[in-house]
Formats: sequence, structure tokens, C-alpha cells
Amino acid sequence: MKPDDPTELTLLKSILEPLLEDFIYWFERAQVFIEKEELTFLTPEEKRSLLQRFRDSEQEVKTARALYQATDGRAGVEASIMVPWHNLVAEYWQLASQWRQLQSQNNS
Repeated sequence: MKPDDPTELTLLKSILEPLLEDFIYWFERAQVFIEKEELTFLTPEEKRSLLQRFRDSEQEVKTARALYQATDGRAGVEASIMVPWHNLVAEYWQLASQWRQLQSQNNS
């Protein structure tokens, strides 16, 4: 497909826009979680490092979204760029699951 192909632009808009918004949502949610919850299974340094990774990734996604918007949807994001973002979201889900499991054990 050509870069200006309406089908390609429609596909990019229908997939990329919501995907970028999802990444931002999960990165913001993870930051609030890390900042507010007592994560006793992480050292203070691990917590700071993890929080910084979420902040950095959120900024990367916001930059990609701004570029996408500034080019009227003609700029995409390479899948290889999004893999670390996806992995970080999965890491948050694992972290939240571990926290919920500890909460459940503590409340038993």
C-alpha cells in the first residue's frame, strides 16, 4: 500500500490511536499504583527504577502520539518500538497480581 492509501490510513487510525491511548492509560495507572501502594516485595531502589521506567515509557508514547497527530496520521510506530511498552504493561499486571495475592494472604 502507498503511504497515502485511504485504506492504510484508516487501518492505522483504527489500530494505532487506541493502542497508544491504552499504553498511556496503563502507564499512568501503574505509576499511581507504585506511588500509593506498599510494595514490600520491592526495595526502594527497585520501586524508584520501576517508576522511572513507566514515566520514561509514558513520555515515549506521548511523543509517538504527538508525531502521529502532527502528521495527520501518516506516521506510524514500528512494532519493535512497542514491544518494550507491551512488556512493561505485562510487568505491571504481574506486579499488581503479586500485590493482590499478598493482600489476600494478609487478610486471611
